[in-house]
Amino acid sequence: MQKILYLHAGAEMYGADKVLLELIKGLDKDAFEAHVILPNDGVLVAALENVGAKVKVIDYPILRRKYFNPKGIMEYFGSYNRYSKQIAKYAKENGITLIHNNTTAVLEGIYLKRKLKLPLIWHVHEIIVKPKAISDFINFLMGRFADTIVTVSNAVANHVKMSRYVNDNQVQVIYNGVDNDVFHVVDASAIRERFGIAQDALVIGMVARVNAWKGQGDFLEAVTPILQANPKAVAFLAGSAFEGEEWRIDELEKIIADSPVAGQIKRIDYYSKTTELYNMFDIFVLPSTNPDPLPTVVLEAMACGKPIVGYRHGGVCEMVQEGENGLLAIPNQPSELSKAIQKLADNTEKREQFGKASVKRQKELFSLQSYIRNFSELYKKY
Repeated sequence: MQKILYLHAGAEMYGADKVLLELIKGLDKDAFEAHVILPNDGVLVAALENVGAKVKVIDYPILRRKYFNPKGIMEYFGSYNRYSKQIAKYAKENGITLIHNNTTAVLEGIYLKRKLKLPLIWHVHEIIVKPKAISDFINFLMGRFADTIVTVSNAVANHVKMSRYVNDNQVQVIYNGVDNDVFHVVDASAIRERFGIAQDALVIGMVARVNAWKGQGDFLEAVTPILQANPKAVAFLAGSAFEGEEWRIDELEKIIADSPVAGQIKRIDYYSKTTELYNMFDIFVLPSTNPDPLPTVVLEAMACGKPIVGYRHGGVCEMVQEGENGLLAIPNQPSELSKAIQKLADNTEKREQFGKASVKRQKELFSLQSYIRNFSELYKKY
């Protein structure tokens, strides 16, 4: 039996958290035993335990911007050495045979690779553009220590392969998948009623963590003229910020309060039943201002039969077939994003057509079954 140790960067329930949970849930329990070490407690802990994973919380450091200074570097490596020894002790005691590093922000897998001579799969969910020094540093580490670098999209693979430190044959693309038993088309009448939204209102929705680049500001700028022209239309945002970055919520709330269409904008924090939100939306928008690797929320919205609008960069270009299940705009130009949204806002028939195409495309290319099968086959190579 392959005993796999997963190292992950948090314990919430956003994109990378969900796909890790679904992978472990779907693995053949007779062939694989999943162990997960997380840096903090959270909703993911119980969820993983419920699907049979052995979970331990060890407060190991995650490579975040707060460490990108001389004092932070010293603090990081002090914690890294201390907690990596604890993780190695756990791995030895539990007979771990394979390491799955589930993000570029976790470097402790390198320690296990070197000390315990274990194979290391490095699962890359990010496109790190800047700071360039950090991007080069992580690419160097992946090229030097990873047995296989798994990327969530060709966009991520191409970015990684641009590094002189990574060999092309190290890289394998495995698309994330979503569970169609969870994310599917349902009647959203009761959900609209719960949020006080009229049944005949046009709802333009966005679900994303509130951070520096998911594009909530661009979303609001793009939808404002559409809401002004249609007093019954509603813009709906859902998502929370990283711990310690709650000030981003305050900034977003101020932008909404100062908007000329504030009464038509609704915002909530993280909402666990996201399938309800997607089904409530008429159009799903994700205008990430940096290339987004393969945003899970887009897959979920596709599975719920929604047309997609976003910027033309990153993994969304592999998820959206332009003119078939969505529309893409020139990156970082809210006015162009607004035009794309408007085209769908004006055309009910096209929204329905694109929505049906979204479901078909998601099932063909981004199914949960293929995602689990591809990882299972990779694990068996070690």
